[in-house]
Amino acid sequence: MINLISDTVTLPSEGMRAAMLDAPLGDDVFGQDPSINALEQYIAEKCKMEAALFCPSGTMTNQIAIKMHTQPLDEMICNELSHVYQSETGGYAFHSGVAPRLIKRSDGKLTPELIESVLHPDYHWTPTPRLVVVENTCNIGGGTIYTQHEIADIKSCCDKHSLTLHMDGARLFNALVETGESLADQTQHLASVSLCLSKGLGAPVGSVLVGEQKDIDKARKYRKVFGGGMRQAGILAAAAHYALLHQVDRLAEDNQRAKTLGKALSTLPLFESVKPVATNIVIANLIPTVSSDVFISKLQEHGIIAAAFGPHTVRFVTHMHIDDNSLEQAITIIQKLSAELS
Repeated sequence: MINLISDTVTLPSEGMRAAMLDAPLGDDVFGQDPSINALEQYIAEKCKMEAALFCPSGTMTNQIAIKMHTQPLDEMICNELSHVYQSETGGYAFHSGVAPRLIKRSDGKLTPELIESVLHPDYHWTPTPRLVVVENTCNIGGGTIYTQHEIADIKSCCDKHSLTLHMDGARLFNALVETGESLADQTQHLASVSLCLSKGLGAPVGSVLVGEQKDIDKARKYRKVFGGGMRQAGILAAAAHYALLHQVDRLAEDNQRAKTLGKALSTLPLFESVKPVATNIVIANLIPTVSSDVFISKLQEHGIIAAAFGPHTVRFVTHMHIDDNSLEQAITIIQKLSAELS
């Protein structure tokens, strides 16, 4: 199978498995797992932030961040396509009692002007604007990128209006290999950032929340009550640490293959449009006479797995297990299906 459904399907490399086997372990709830402590210190230093917290998932790190930056009856400003709104089961309401203030923009991004357009007076009958969440890259937006200058402008807007800025950096490393920026270039403007290590980087489990020490101290308690306090989880942290040391630069290959795929799809009559490809995500809109369910089924018959992103929209994601040969095979099959279905 050529699995393009997500970069979450990546498996540990041999070097990563060896690192996991050799990882020194302890009880992380007591702060005694040396592998987790080393990972948290490493990421905090790379971000030039004070502290970090290893968690099982990006959903957990995002939800902890929302909880630690808000109180009930506050408002969270985000794009309507953002993961924290679309794909975390309404956790912002369940865990934190906050309301979403949604911004519409097809690439999933925010700007200072858009943020200011939804701000309102803090009346006693309205939620209090408190938190802005940006997603880099934006999944549903097509893997779109924020540069450090865009984040700096948003931070200035947040400061002007006493808002806190959190980044869902689920695929931030895919963005950084495109822009040439460092982690610290972006994180210097943030109150907190969630970094996922189990997507294109290839670790089996884990995300890290990074921020000020006082916030991470609070986050550690929220992690526990959310059920995320793990014991000898240094096995997982060692995998994540290995990924950061050895598997970041190669993300540029994933991005390039996605661009190759997007360019090929844009020439086929089966697709009405293809979103601009910035990183490793390709979102394509089928012609109205072909549903995504039919197309996905046809792909599976030919050994390709992809995701439906709407009635006539499909998503392909490149990753370390998609090489040039498998990409070429996928494009050839999709070309044949285009001739058959369009």
